[in-house]
Amino acid sequence: MWYNSSIMDFYQSVQQICKMNPRYKADAYEFVMQALAFSQKKFIRSGHISGKELLEGIKDLGLELYGPMARTVFAHWGITTTSDFGQIVFIMVEQGLMSKDDRDSPDDFNNVYDFNSAFDAFNSKLT
Repeated sequence: MWYNSSIMDFYQSVQQICKMNPRYKADAYEFVMQALAFSQKKFIRSGHISGKELLEGIKDLGLELYGPMARTVFAHWGITTTSDFGQIVFIMVEQGLMSKDDRDSPDDFNNVYDFNSAFDAFNSKLT
C-alpha cells in the first residue's frame, strides 16, 4: 500500500467517505495513513508494504500513541479486528487515496492478530 494524494484532497475524501459510510470515524483513516508512514520507516521502504507489515505498524504506532488505551481508541473509531483495518485500507484504495498491487487483498488483514491478546499483552507489561 502507498499514499496517492495531497493532504487537502485526503481530508475532503475522508469527509465524503464518512458521509457515505459512517461505520468508521475519520480519525481511523488518518491513523491508517500515519501508520503507513510509520511502517514504511520501520521496514525501511518508501513504497509498497504488505498488509501484514501495515498491521504490525498499526499495532506498534497504536501502542506508542495511545498506550493501554489503544484498543479503546480503536473501538471508538469502529475498529475491533484487524479485518476492520483492511476494510479501511480498501475503502481508501477504492477512493484513490492509497494504491495496491496485484498481490494485495482484503484477506491479507483477516485475523492477523487478536486485539485482546495484542493489546492486553502490552497492558500486562505495565503492571
